[in-house]
Amino acid sequence: MASPVDTSVKHFYSAMAGSPGLSGAAGTLIAALDACLISGFGAKAVDSAVISGGVCRMSFASGASAAKREVVILVSGASHAALNGEQKVTAVATGWVEFKTDLPDGSVTGSISFKLAPLGWEKVYTGTNKAVYRPLDPASTRPYIRVDDTNAAWARVQMFESMTDVDTGVGVSPSQSGGWYWHKLPGATSASTYWLLVGDSRGFYFLNSPYGGTPTTQVGGIAISRYVGDLNSFRSGDAWCAVLTGATSTGYYESSGCLFTMSSEGYAIMRASHGLGAAISTFRQVFGAASSPSGADSTGGNFPSRADNGLRLSEILLTDGAAVNGPRGVVPGAYHCPQSGVTAAFGVDVALTPGTAQFAGKTLLSMATGAPGNTTGGIGFFDVTGPWRS
Repeated sequence: MASPVDTSVKHFYSAMAGSPGLSGAAGTLIAALDACLISGFGAKAVDSAVISGGVCRMSFASGASAAKREVVILVSGASHAALNGEQKVTAVATGWVEFKTDLPDGSVTGSISFKLAPLGWEKVYTGTNKAVYRPLDPASTRPYIRVDDTNAAWARVQMFESMTDVDTGVGVSPSQSGGWYWHKLPGATSASTYWLLVGDSRGFYFLNSPYGGTPTTQVGGIAISRYVGDLNSFRSGDAWCAVLTGATSTGYYESSGCLFTMSSEGYAIMRASHGLGAAISTFRQVFGAASSPSGADSTGGNFPSRADNGLRLSEILLTDGAAVNGPRGVVPGAYHCPQSGVTAAFGVDVALTPGTAQFAGKTLLSMATGAPGNTTGGIGFFDVTGPWRS
């Protein structure tokens, strides 16, 4: 690994320079997924680079880059081979980015450039506004994720155990014909909406605001979350723990499948833990009220906690089929907050907060989530430091 720190978790959002727009048009979700999963984006040529005190600063005069603090960039062309590859950004300004390195002090030469590093998935099949993605990580269950982005307002997303072309496969999840809905905007429009993708080599979360707003107000900024990829399963060697979530209907206001809001609809897992049969429905379990949005859940009282000014976070578990069967595992890197009043403190836009106590050394990313258009949404939290898997 080029970086002295972990770079397995990556995040991207639409406010980054050069990010693909997500609009009410066919193919725009695939363009965003391609950029984050396969190719990266935001290529930037570097004018000079210097290492000092364990930090490399890369400078450029061409304007702000796509990089933000805590993102992972992919460096190429540096004379020090150990600088090339993935690096986690620790600080940014309009004309430079910095990251940690173990290399000695001195100038770095070469035709240096960088871009945001992709998650490292592959695109195995394509069609007109259709794509099938698959994790490359050999530790993954390697599901086939089919995205049909032919509709202007939404995409249909399915998970298969195997496929032979962009439209043909076996072992499909969910059982709902055509798959879950991932909404973009209420209808056909060239306007773009805000989006966020957080993931690793085995799974990712995709959030956007299908109401059509930007994260400047609660009503416009509330995003819906979906997850696709492997659970951190409680069963050793679990070969069938891939999960896909999404909305069950065409309504852009639909919150089913949102990991920070809804608990009983819009969740599918490839097979039960015994490995027999076909895809099954799964249910979300958290410490808190099942029907309350994260960050608007009074189970743990108001934020900050009266006892210690603390923020309480709960892992998000998914069941092994029916809720009575108990949890199958944990969705990685995402946390429900069983407290209310959190939006007032963290805001609705993407924000980074240093962790304390059991989250010491971690950075948490937060963003408004809930039912689109609702004025009582909450906040979802992600660990963007990683790693998510042991």
